[in-house]
Amino acid sequence: MSARTASPNSSWRIPPIGLFIIFIVVGLTFLGLVILFSASQSMHDDPTVLLRKQLIWLALATVAGGIAMMVNLEALRQYAYLLAAASIILLGLVLVPGIGVEVNGARRWMDFGFMRLQVSEIGKLGLLFAMAHYLTSHRRDLGHFLKGYVYPCCLLGIFCGCIILEPDFGTAFLCGAVGGCMLFLAGVHLKYLIPTAVLALTGFSVAVYLDPVRLQRITSFLDVEGNRSDSAYQLWQGILAFGAGGIQGVGLGAGRQQMSFLPEAHTDFIFAIVGEELGFVFTAGVVVLFMTLFFIGILQLKRAPNLYQDLLVMGALLFITFQALINIGVVTGCLPTKGMSLPFISYGGSNLVFMFVLTGIILNGFRSWELPALRKQRDL
Repeated sequence: MSARTASPNSSWRIPPIGLFIIFIVVGLTFLGLVILFSASQSMHDDPTVLLRKQLIWLALATVAGGIAMMVNLEALRQYAYLLAAASIILLGLVLVPGIGVEVNGARRWMDFGFMRLQVSEIGKLGLLFAMAHYLTSHRRDLGHFLKGYVYPCCLLGIFCGCIILEPDFGTAFLCGAVGGCMLFLAGVHLKYLIPTAVLALTGFSVAVYLDPVRLQRITSFLDVEGNRSDSAYQLWQGILAFGAGGIQGVGLGAGRQQMSFLPEAHTDFIFAIVGEELGFVFTAGVVVLFMTLFFIGILQLKRAPNLYQDLLVMGALLFITFQALINIGVVTGCLPTKGMSLPFISYGGSNLVFMFVLTGIILNGFRSWELPALRKQRDL
């Protein structure tokens, strides 16, 4: 059986390295559930309400991740553009009043009654498959200005532009960073990518400057102490949480920030609660686990049978680790404040499902690359 026809479903065996990835994800998810329960003690009359909702999403995420791990990635490739088109349509529909739900001035969600879906998560998945498929299909043309540079950049720009319109600058930046890395890893010339990156960052900066809310976040970040009672209040409280936690933490349920001092303590700033209640040891452990996940994936990429699966797994790794890096950077005061979940740990259903799907794609690659028929097989 050739690499083109071999099915990953022909073996259910998960290699030891895949089991280690599962161990990391389960550990981070369990930590998230524990901290979520602790952080929600003073938020509702029933302190278990958020935990119960997250457990329901976790069940859905586990099913979605399992499907992503077992699906034939090569067979799914033929639907890459269809998934991208559907994602772009949804990103457009969420901007329509009456269809998209507006929260704090942003339209990022669709409400289906029993669940609220953040559409940009589907957009990330559509971007991942579309970029991997296009760059593989046109591998011989990557040195060509039009086919190897303009077309994939336009594809990336459509996704980022739709997300910026929500507006969601952080997710757009994340998608642009992952897409740019995929272009570089596929072999697109740096003489094209470097000027494009400079131009994109310049345009992004102008968009931030023209948006009063985002501009205020930047100015507050530059003077956190001076704005600690106003626009930098959330960041200041997060920094206080880390200081209070010290090395060992104050203990589960004993933190002050969960008592309504820290806004969004259970979502974007849950890492600060980890720091306050469990201390530096656990926060450093979280960072180490994300770094381990990334480097394990990097080391396994040499086993990929083709560029498509190489880019797909690499993109999945980058989406997880870049998002973790941005969240941790924001909460620790290294980056301007931006609402972005900490993968596997923050409260939120859409992102949890998406992270499990990405993990499933990574495990899918690790598992199928172990098959003899797929080893050292290269195609375009």
